[in-house]
Amino acid sequence: MLNNLNNKKIPTKIYLSEEEMPKAWMNIRAAMKEKHEPFLNPATLQPCTAEELSKVFCSDVVEQELDQENLFIPIPQEIREFYKMYRPSPLTRAYFLEKLLDTPAEIYYKFEGNNTSGSHKLNSAVAQAYYAKLEGLKSVTTETGAGQWGTALAMACAFFGLDLTVYMVKVSYQQKPFRREVMRTYGAEVIPSPSNTTDVGRKILAEFPETGGSLGCAISEAVEKAVKTPDCRYLLGSVLDHVVLHQSVIGLESKIAMDKYGIRPDVVIGCAGGGSNLGGLIAPFMVDKLNGKNDIDFIAVEPASCPSLTRGKYAYDFCDTGKTTPLARMYTLGSGFMPSPNHAGGLRYHGMSPIVSKLYHDGYMRAVSVEQTEVFKAAEQFARVEGTLPAPESAHAIKVAIDEALKCKKTGEKKVILFGLTGTGYFDMTAYGAYNDGKMSDYIPTDEDLERGFASLPDIPQNKGI
Repeated sequence: MLNNLNNKKIPTKIYLSEEEMPKAWMNIRAAMKEKHEPFLNPATLQPCTAEELSKVFCSDVVEQELDQENLFIPIPQEIREFYKMYRPSPLTRAYFLEKLLDTPAEIYYKFEGNNTSGSHKLNSAVAQAYYAKLEGLKSVTTETGAGQWGTALAMACAFFGLDLTVYMVKVSYQQKPFRREVMRTYGAEVIPSPSNTTDVGRKILAEFPETGGSLGCAISEAVEKAVKTPDCRYLLGSVLDHVVLHQSVIGLESKIAMDKYGIRPDVVIGCAGGGSNLGGLIAPFMVDKLNGKNDIDFIAVEPASCPSLTRGKYAYDFCDTGKTTPLARMYTLGSGFMPSPNHAGGLRYHGMSPIVSKLYHDGYMRAVSVEQTEVFKAAEQFARVEGTLPAPESAHAIKVAIDEALKCKKTGEKKVILFGLTGTGYFDMTAYGAYNDGKMSDYIPTDEDLERGFASLPDIPQNKGI
């Protein structure tokens, strides 16, 4: 199925050659007119130094994390060779979805699920595992929510010969046994979080004995394990600047593919949990917007059950529930916020990437929240016509892409919509089963629920008046 635009035929799938793959990641922070605030040491309330961060993270990623000058950071050849196993990923025109919706809009999606981990997470996992190996480390730890990051990191660690311990959010550990088994197949030890294996885990269980866990809990446990284990560091799958940096390969490939056919997006949509896939997708388009070269409508889509952007506070907060990490200025629900166990997908983190938070706060993008039954309705609608079963996380972006396309149907506008299809949903059949059986419910936290989370914000001068 082909279409004409600027005298060029647009195929259903646009593939790039290996030679067209990006040779450098794009650092959005370097292009921002106002940088986001630095991480703070919670003890001194002073900006964290590279030395302090290197006690938890690999030295190379700390250097990337603190870099706010270099727009492009070269991708090491070893990582580029690994990328070639599943990249470049296709940019797809959703012709059948357009036909179903009877919309004049053109809908494109960047598909990141064509690897064994089933998601975009491998883009940063291989980079971080590579740097850990380069540093001479023997083992690493991490957390995972829906399981995509843990699976991707298990693959990368197996490739580079690193031992991996994964603290998996307990409700996901229970709901997604097959995702857990993929991690174990690649050699990872997988522990439901919160657990009795760490001091912080035991403390959280004592306070919340029936909790299904949260990413904040799992981060606390993984960090504790890392700092107490010789030759070990903690690797994070979202939120931080270096993860957004690694994920910029998604947006860079998308822009290269669209430029080949003279396609200019009017709307770019991504699901938003911690913010890394969204930040990666928008990277080159946002840099152009920051330089006055476009006026794209960027939309972050988050679950109504964990609405950090749409209902959170822009404040300094801990990145983990155990309050052991540096403080980050971000949109947050409070590190003590516990998402509802009936939330079926990932996107259950209490805060948002400092880069995404700053761009949102400064008005360069907008955010919407959506309820999960509507998300799964959009997922099934998409799967039935486009042939790919999307991850619940990705389906948040699909839902809003459909909404935007239907607006075009009403107005007659022919907008070009790009969204990120971050992964596949074949390990999420428990959630799909709940939806198909009519057992899925929508949970929206009350103001009182949110206030309990906000009460956990640190009482520091930087948060006064927030």
